[in-house]
Amino acid sequence: MTETRIDEETNSSIYVLLTDTGTWFTRLIKLFTGAPYNHASLALDINLKNIYSFGRKRANNPLIAGFVKENVYTGTFRYFPNTRCVLLKIALSEKQHAALLQYIREFEKNKENYRYNLIGLLGVLLELNIEPTDSYFCSQFVAEAMRSSGINLWERPSAQVTPHDFLKHEQMQIVYEGLLYDYPKLDRKKLIRISNIRTTAVLLRKRVI
Repeated sequence: MTETRIDEETNSSIYVLLTDTGTWFTRLIKLFTGAPYNHASLALDINLKNIYSFGRKRANNPLIAGFVKENVYTGTFRYFPNTRCVLLKIALSEKQHAALLQYIREFEKNKENYRYNLIGLLGVLLELNIEPTDSYFCSQFVAEAMRSSGINLWERPSAQVTPHDFLKHEQMQIVYEGLLYDYPKLDRKKLIRISNIRTTAVLLRKRVI
């Protein structure tokens, strides 16, 4: 049985959401990593209202990607209602929390300047540090956001950090693990609307890779 622990939100904590949507693209990555989750997002609140990452800008095309503010209700996730996830929590000082918020604001202001670091994924497999300017993949972005805010979890470069590294890190506390849409802190009314359009989502999913 999956253990579920929901903690109260505090201003001195942030969250890392690891997900597995089950697309062929994530299945391909899983063949190389063997990890249960292969996408990482930075969540600023326990209700998952403010989530940031590097990923798809269009649900049906993994190659059109960059900095994104993800939405569990209306974004890519709604095309994959069986998405599995684990939500991790880490405590921050007030100074670190303020620095992290400022880091995110800079990305939001200049979001069109950033690209997805696809070649960096190959670098992880080959244990090479590949960091093109203004380019990130998901876990690299989350790790770098933390590092730039004074949260140093690893000695290696952020481009060598994988989603699974967050799951294994001793400072990360598991808040929830299971189906994303079973997460108790989500807005149930919005989830009902998602349920009503699930048939449409399934049809659209046939065109999503």
